[in-house]
Amino acid sequence: MTNTAATVSKGQPKGLYVLFFTEMWERFSYYGMRAILIMFLIDKVRGGMGMSEGEAGAVYGLYTFSAYLMALPGGWMADNILGQQKAVTIGALFIIAGHIVLALDAGPTIFFLGLGLVAIGTGLLKPNVSTIVSELYPEGGARRDAGFSIFYVGINLGSFFGMVIVGYLGQRVGWHYGFGAAAVAMFLGLVMFRFLAPKYLGNKGMYPKVVKATDSTKKPIPTTTWILVAILLAFLGIMQWQGRFAWNSKQATATSMGIIAVAIVIVYFANLLLAAGLDTMEKKRIGILFILFWGAVLFWAGFEQQGSSLQIFADRYSALPFGMPSSWFQSFNAAFIWVFAPVVGAIWVFLEKKNLNPPTLTKFAIALFLLAAGYYIMVIGSKIALTGVKAPFMILTGTYLLHTLGEVCLSPVGLSSFTKLAPQRFLSQLMGVWFVATALGNLFAGLFAGGMDAENVQQMPQMFMSIVWFCLIVGTVILILQKPTQKWMGGIK
Repeated sequence: MTNTAATVSKGQPKGLYVLFFTEMWERFSYYGMRAILIMFLIDKVRGGMGMSEGEAGAVYGLYTFSAYLMALPGGWMADNILGQQKAVTIGALFIIAGHIVLALDAGPTIFFLGLGLVAIGTGLLKPNVSTIVSELYPEGGARRDAGFSIFYVGINLGSFFGMVIVGYLGQRVGWHYGFGAAAVAMFLGLVMFRFLAPKYLGNKGMYPKVVKATDSTKKPIPTTTWILVAILLAFLGIMQWQGRFAWNSKQATATSMGIIAVAIVIVYFANLLLAAGLDTMEKKRIGILFILFWGAVLFWAGFEQQGSSLQIFADRYSALPFGMPSSWFQSFNAAFIWVFAPVVGAIWVFLEKKNLNPPTLTKFAIALFLLAAGYYIMVIGSKIALTGVKAPFMILTGTYLLHTLGEVCLSPVGLSSFTKLAPQRFLSQLMGVWFVATALGNLFAGLFAGGMDAENVQQMPQMFMSIVWFCLIVGTVILILQKPTQKWMGGIK
């Protein structure tokens, strides 16, 4: 055994902590900037863009959607060309460049260029860090779930300090000081990764996973793939011809992009099932991943409103103690993660030893029920706000607590499940697909925030209650699907 595979005999691989800190600094930059983005977009006084809530929500949704959507080509690039380690390095460089551009205060066109650079870099870095984590656990099992829970603490450690520091700089000093701080954070993460990776990761994620075929072994693209692509193009063409796609506003563009992304994902999964040469068990596992994907989309659509509609609620309708910036509410999620992610990870390991560990779909259903409970608290808070009184501090605090518990049940388990169930030759691509679920959730969250304008205040309770019912219904459906699909796992836990 070489030092690149060195492990703490009764603990976790040392390489996990290299990736822990790399991801921590990347999440500092991403969540820090995201914490102030929508407030910068709607600001009309302190040098912001002065957009309407609808426009700002659409831009927020499109940006966060793009950042995670780019994980799909980012995973493909790593699998086929770069390898995961090189993809992480290049992605970090793009992110640093993007945040520097955002800090320039050079007008809308340059600002949107910066958002694009950050999105590209996130797509290259985010899925491939997680893929390298999975390579540290070839044995799989509950230890991998625990490792991902520890990794998730790093994500939230970075996001907490990012939202606190960047949020303060943005809302109290100047928007572009916040954007600049995000660039510094990613630079620190890149330096740490390049310095420690050779020693503790070795060849983990060093080379592309897909072996390039020679001329004699190249296989033609299957006819089924061409048929599926033709069906996709025909569908998109008909939608455009019938006027279902519109590009004349930011909201319409965001809606159209969401429909296109959903269609592409469905065709991608269909191609895996019908034309990728998978055996029967692999196809069943892809079926499980398909269910997990849509469960994650719906969960993130509610959860990721913390940076959009919940941020607007915090700024306009919540009591803020000690004069704290409203963006600090978003850091509560990360703080709760510190407390509960290791505990929940330990619970899964304990239950596994007792053969009582809940199936993955059950954990997803629990997450949606907790999300529903959090939004029911928001229904109560919005009714208080309608009386002209600021909602108590504990309203958003309770909401974030319940949402965090749901996140801990879903996100690290979902990450681990994708790495365990995905065929190895498609691992990075399917990790990219996992982050596309987050992309779609962010897009829908941004569109929902468009309803939080001053003229629509009376609709807040109904808006939040609609999410409650939606989460309860979807969670119940997923819970029902758990038993008939349990054998599709093929013995993988």
